[in-house]
Amino acid sequence: MNPARAEPHYKRANALKIVGRLQEALAGYDRAIERNADYAHAYCNRGVVLQMLGRREAALLSYDRAIKLDATDVMAHYNRALLMQECARWNEALASYDRAVELNPQFADAQYNRSMAQLFLGDFESGWRGYEWRWVNAHRLGIGEARTFAGRRWLGEESIAGKRILLYSEAGLGDTLQFCRYATSCARLGASVILEVPGVLRELLGSLEGASQVIAAGSPLPPFEFHCPLLSLPLAFKTTLNSIPATAAYLRADQTKISQWRARLGEPRRPRVGLVWSGNPKNPIDVHRSIRLADWLEQLPTGLEYYRLQTQVRDADRVALDSDPRIISFGDDLLDFDNTAALCMCMDVVVTVDTSLGHLAGALGQRTWLLLPQTPDFRWMRDRPDSPWYPSLKLYRQTAAGDWSGVFERVAADLRREFD
Repeated sequence: MNPARAEPHYKRANALKIVGRLQEALAGYDRAIERNADYAHAYCNRGVVLQMLGRREAALLSYDRAIKLDATDVMAHYNRALLMQECARWNEALASYDRAVELNPQFADAQYNRSMAQLFLGDFESGWRGYEWRWVNAHRLGIGEARTFAGRRWLGEESIAGKRILLYSEAGLGDTLQFCRYATSCARLGASVILEVPGVLRELLGSLEGASQVIAAGSPLPPFEFHCPLLSLPLAFKTTLNSIPATAAYLRADQTKISQWRARLGEPRRPRVGLVWSGNPKNPIDVHRSIRLADWLEQLPTGLEYYRLQTQVRDADRVALDSDPRIISFGDDLLDFDNTAALCMCMDVVVTVDTSLGHLAGALGQRTWLLLPQTPDFRWMRDRPDSPWYPSLKLYRQTAAGDWSGVFERVAADLRREFD
């Protein structure tokens, strides 16, 4: 009825973006801008679509144009920050997050994502404090809503000596394995620690020093005076890079199961390498962290024994796995973490992408090589070849986004150097 109006083109483009018709959405934003060259929101959302299409430089130009037209456009600053973080341009990302938060201090997504960048860069004081914003949009982040209890939430301000405290999982298995270590720290303050974890981890975490009770999630809870989610404990203990409780091994595999696996494997004829190449496909960052097995097999050196440590194999990897006799699988025998932990301890080295198996091996103190995308999760930080959380880990990072070839080459060279 009135094709000269910019706003209907803009809103139609928004709808196209939502349903994933990105090229049409981009054309719609362009038409809106042709009709109104000063349409800041159109430039901002155009940048989002360009970023989704992988056209990062063009997206940056679009965000910058939006900000030039309207310096108070919170979403333009926020989206620019996300892009800079994706490009590993961390200082620029932080500056854009800061501006978004300055314009709207209650913008929970900006506060939360800024905390991820701060933790990645080693600013733990700001990062752990900002990480508490996760509860505002907890359900969307996949951690469920904040839980309420009769006891008081503990963030380090009160003495817990002689008191009972509930520590509970809130996110993935890897997070639980990484941050359960703080049960020991709480016990050293004189508390009686009740640890609630996913049922698949309950038996394994029974070996954790300081946990008086380890309870499977969903089971009845005993009485307690205080409670704290696991990922708030670094804030409660004011954790810095120098004060991470990085014990070489704070979990132990069952010795009987280790002996059973060693008997089953027999006397080692060649070095044993445990492999994990993919994680939970529902994880939002899985597309960046998981690897096609066929791409990896070409680089694995001969003369070594390879064992599959992951339980699930994707259909796309099944043919490659079945066609390579070098990789030994135990199928349904690894459906619990206790058995997997025992098999891990029979390996000479574990080579894994960023999944819960990496955390498991690190918590056991097993020698582990972790393969990371260019922009990994915050806990692996920037540029380091090691992890301040796990002394037994060595990190292999992509040097270009999506390019695993250099990582494979370095891992293969180190396997030959270590075990030939």
